[in-house]
Amino acid sequence: MLTLGFAAAAFGQAERYELDALDRWKKVAAVEPGSEEAALLAARRALVEGEPARAQKLTTAFLERYPLSRYRADALLIRGDARRGEDEYEALFDYEEICRRYPGSEVFAPALEREFEIAEQYSKGLRRRFFGTFRLVDTAEDAQELLIRIQERLPGSELGERACMALSDFYFARREMLMAGESYRIFIENYPRSARVNKARLRLIFSFLAGFRGPEYDASPLLEARAKLRSLQALQPGLAQQIGAESILVRIEESEAAKFLSTAAWYLEVNDPISAELFIRRLLQRHPRSIAALEALRIIPTILDRLPKSILDDAPDYRALRRQLLGIEWNAMPADVGTDPVLGAPR
Repeated sequence: MLTLGFAAAAFGQAERYELDALDRWKKVAAVEPGSEEAALLAARRALVEGEPARAQKLTTAFLERYPLSRYRADALLIRGDARRGEDEYEALFDYEEICRRYPGSEVFAPALEREFEIAEQYSKGLRRRFFGTFRLVDTAEDAQELLIRIQERLPGSELGERACMALSDFYFARREMLMAGESYRIFIENYPRSARVNKARLRLIFSFLAGFRGPEYDASPLLEARAKLRSLQALQPGLAQQIGAESILVRIEESEAAKFLSTAAWYLEVNDPISAELFIRRLLQRHPRSIAALEALRIIPTILDRLPKSILDDAPDYRALRRQLLGIEWNAMPADVGTDPVLGAPR
């Protein structure tokens, strides 16, 4: 239990206070006047009575007078609290000195708690003062660094859990989906029994979904999202049903199918019909009921005309597939078909 002295109101007496489990100072005994404990008394009392400037001055004097005091960490905490009301960034220097130099002290965890509170404010948009004037300086990097340090310094703790979630939410709010997904993944691994783990699982899935930029880009976020959704269906079917996992999976399948169709379109643009047919073949095998599959069947006749016989002999029965899925005969070309909007070829 952290112990600290406070000044008495009269007769030059001093009293001993302890920092309890709720981070409040509680009187327990008297301290000897003139001692180092008593020297911190007036500073803490000034802070409690709403005089942070005086508290800062007194703790600075104490730190200069007793540079090797066993109460140095306590003094740094008091001065940090005194500075925080006017400039929280200046207070961080005192809290950081506690964390770096006194990790075994009883004020280590309270200092980290205060750093977390400041980091939360920064993550929500609070800016730093510009040379003590207006709040103009962006604090995004400060928020990230503080939240990462807290996790490193108190791994597995409740405070570390809150810091991990705060950092994940910070990335998610800024739409840095790659970082958000990684941070939520770490949260799930480190805190599998947390009350917040369901939120982390859902946000991880949404991060992967948001990370897919379109059919022209890498589809790995879609594959990750699908795997996580199926895992959620197995572990928590009620939650999966609540968020509409099945409908999301359908959207993922459609997006993946569109990716195959887009790749086939690119190969047609570079005059590689063999590769284009290969991707259309994969599309029909994996997503035969997708909208992209229907679009692929509309334009496949124009591709097959450009393929060698060896490829055609091994190709699926596109004629039967068109009849089955589109109801269109091989040589039929309805008047309303026109040009395919994706491939730019006759459908």
